[in-house]
Amino acid sequence: MTENLNLFTSTQVVIKDALDKLGYDEGMYDLLKEPIRMVEVRIPVRMDDGKVKVFTGFRGQHNDAVGPTKGGVRFHPAVSADEVRALSMWMTLKAGIVDLPYGGGKGGIICDPREMSMGELERLSRGYVRALSQVMGPNKDIPAPDVFTNAQIMAWMMDEYSRIDEFNSPGFITGKPIVLGGSQGRDRATAEGVTIIINEAAKKRGIDMKGARIVIQGFGNAGSFLSKFLHDAGAKVIGISDAYGALHDPEGLDIDYLLDRRDSFGTVTTLFENTISNTELLELDCDILVPAAIENQITEKNAHNIKATIVVEAANGPTTSEATKILTDRGILLVPDVLASAGGVTVSYFEWVQNNMGYYWSEEEVREKMTKKMVEAFHNVYNVSSTRNIDMRLAAYMIGIRKTAEASRFRGWA
Repeated sequence: MTENLNLFTSTQVVIKDALDKLGYDEGMYDLLKEPIRMVEVRIPVRMDDGKVKVFTGFRGQHNDAVGPTKGGVRFHPAVSADEVRALSMWMTLKAGIVDLPYGGGKGGIICDPREMSMGELERLSRGYVRALSQVMGPNKDIPAPDVFTNAQIMAWMMDEYSRIDEFNSPGFITGKPIVLGGSQGRDRATAEGVTIIINEAAKKRGIDMKGARIVIQGFGNAGSFLSKFLHDAGAKVIGISDAYGALHDPEGLDIDYLLDRRDSFGTVTTLFENTISNTELLELDCDILVPAAIENQITEKNAHNIKATIVVEAANGPTTSEATKILTDRGILLVPDVLASAGGVTVSYFEWVQNNMGYYWSEEEVREKMTKKMVEAFHNVYNVSSTRNIDMRLAAYMIGIRKTAEASRFRGWA
């Protein structure tokens, strides 16, 4: 709970700094410092044993001045209202950074899907949509997959909404199976977006990606895709980690071998004896460090020991505000999470556009359009950071919040 509160309050602090730098008054901060709508719902589900269990769910809609709100739904035992609040604000920032016609949304249900049957998960997913159908929809608030949710869960949710709406509504949700209107390339979009950002950052620091030494913390969905993309591009992935430890080889790890051996939770280090700790992994001598695991990994305690030239945040909140300042002062290029991981929402937007048109693009078209968006976003943030002499995180927040602030001002909300 404390971590989530910290995430919420630290997000508010940077939004305040960004609005101050942009010249907005206290009234605008008052409007944007938390979601415009926060809904808590109770979802009764008949479990397989015949008993009814009631689950708590949330949906945060940060601001819809620009357009419908957009963001994932997570199923996790640690979901809380403050986490949902903070992440809905992050989605506003991401949408603004890649210039999408969205505000930020986020949802979650307190549950452990690993202990639930497929039938129970389906009934829970449908119950969530029924509870929130009045405040969600293709032109109101558009959900997507997140932690422990997937294309199947999105399909159930879309079907439930379509039943309520009495109309086939593929644009209600993104991250769907291809046969139900999902977009090509959606499953790997976040990792592809991070890869594009890494390439642009490397150019700024004169690093040739062929042979570049890369360390990736985390070997789950994002980390494993990233390792594969970068390895195939000729980079040397010299370190990876999971929840149990880390592997290091200065000559480069055999990524294909590791991907074959990992289990469904991204665990692979337990198969090896010569492991190092996650702490040691972060401090390895490398060109590019990618934290792709959990929050608060680079702090004031270890920021002075980071030896990377570039740090690209693929996880949410892996670097504390104190560590951000230390890394920036040391001349390390820190690319923030709200920019680096915006590939997912970008391709979600493309999926929604395709649903609205009823016309679908090839994977090549999706990749080409995403590359254009991500490259433009990187250079916009980099240029604001350079010209104003501020760190990349504050620059990203300034760009991310500006669109929503302007739309709110024109509407007369603040």
